[in-house]
Amino acid sequence: MKATNKSKNSISTVKVPGNSKRLSKIDQLMSLLPIGFYNPKPVVAVIRLEGVIGKAGAMKSGLTISSLNKLIEKMFKLPRLDAVCLCINSPGGSPVQSELISKRIISLAKELEVTVYSFIEDIAASGGYWLACSGDKIFANKSSIIGSIGVISSGFGFHGAIEKLGIERRVITEGKNKSVLDPFQPVKASDVKLVKDLQKNIYAHFTDTIKERRKGRITQTDDIIFNGEFWTGQKALDYGLIDGIDDLYSFIYKRYGKEVKIEYIEQQQSWFKRKFGMAQIAQEITDTALNRIEERLLTSKIDLY
Repeated sequence: MKATNKSKNSISTVKVPGNSKRLSKIDQLMSLLPIGFYNPKPVVAVIRLEGVIGKAGAMKSGLTISSLNKLIEKMFKLPRLDAVCLCINSPGGSPVQSELISKRIISLAKELEVTVYSFIEDIAASGGYWLACSGDKIFANKSSIIGSIGVISSGFGFHGAIEKLGIERRVITEGKNKSVLDPFQPVKASDVKLVKDLQKNIYAHFTDTIKERRKGRITQTDDIIFNGEFWTGQKALDYGLIDGIDDLYSFIYKRYGKEVKIEYIEQQQSWFKRKFGMAQIAQEITDTALNRIEERLLTSKIDLY
């Protein structure tokens, strides 16, 4: 859904389509009453997208389409829904999960003709900014961190350490690139080339998505916007990465008035987990550090951090 671009800081220019309100059966009956007898409150849904995107580890779940899809669907099914607000606080993560979550939100918003607003809190970097671009309009605080649009692959090299310890690394593969970026072997030029090719493809897709979602609003050239740099809210506004300096509640009450009904969309925690959560955490702490390192290297070689 396209939004007007008359003023970057304007709230009044943002339009909410009237046919976006889906009425419940009770609402449909009440709407038959004479004018003045029925005046339902506008409904605004709020969902938090907070944390690393993708699998974050056993002790903390990350943002994934599998963990969020039911909440997203529930949000868009709310009766009398006027708008959806995304509260974003994420440093980035998996490019695939960033895209899947964003596409799901955009798809449902388009299908049901609901306006989506994004509100960046502390940070929306890389994949976090991808999520922010799910909104028709993006707002942030002056001190929010925004940007870091790029792709990075990071890890550690332990081959020098194991040599000093007298440890021999034994790897048997079928396929010459099966052991690419093995942290216990010296890095190879062919490994770097393979990863760089992957990064270029992901980077191109990432930047193309932002150009499409922010079409006509970005004020700077690609070499400035897409070089991995990050900025505070005011600079991001000047560059066209966001549409205004505002926070969630100030915006909602200015846009909809004090009678607005805010629906918070949250994951319900089971009674068992609330009761015995500490025991579960204690068990997870016993996992070895080496398993944690290897899991991270295997699942997150390419991220949008």
